[in-house]
Amino acid sequence: MPLRRALIVLLLGTGPASADGGAPSPTGPALDSGQPQQMIDEPTSKQLPPARLVDKAEQFVMPSGNIGCTYIPEGGTDTYQPPDGGPELSCDRVEPIYLRAVLGRSGKAAILRDVGDPGCCSAGTVIPYGQTWSAGPFTCYSERTGLTCEREDGHSFLLSRARVRAE
Repeated sequence: MPLRRALIVLLLGTGPASADGGAPSPTGPALDSGQPQQMIDEPTSKQLPPARLVDKAEQFVMPSGNIGCTYIPEGGTDTYQPPDGGPELSCDRVEPIYLRAVLGRSGKAAILRDVGDPGCCSAGTVIPYGQTWSAGPFTCYSERTGLTCEREDGHSFLLSRARVRAE
């Protein structure tokens, strides 16, 4: 009879009752390892969304295709080192006149009107209007009226067809 009971216990997946008369805890120690058992419905690492990498350069563009940005993390990349060591956010506006806004690690944003390496807006993730992008100390707001980007300390720039502002 004990062999038959052991087979039933194995087949049904039930074990001996706990000391208080109830069923064993599903997170109690495993019989063989002494370690807590994992709950069946707990998310596993395969179910979690992928972590966003912010230690690499990242590009994004506005839906209009008129403004595109490049984020460079602290320490720079293999091909570009910001003058202050980074992080750095630079955004190019194509029309009506090509220009670039740059926000570095500290200080006010700068507007560069004589850009020696124009190449805006053909690559990168599109940030839909009404959405926010952020990495490092920077946050950008994509709106139909333009793009506003700011650093955690409040310094910012705004780019649109009608306005350009740097603070």
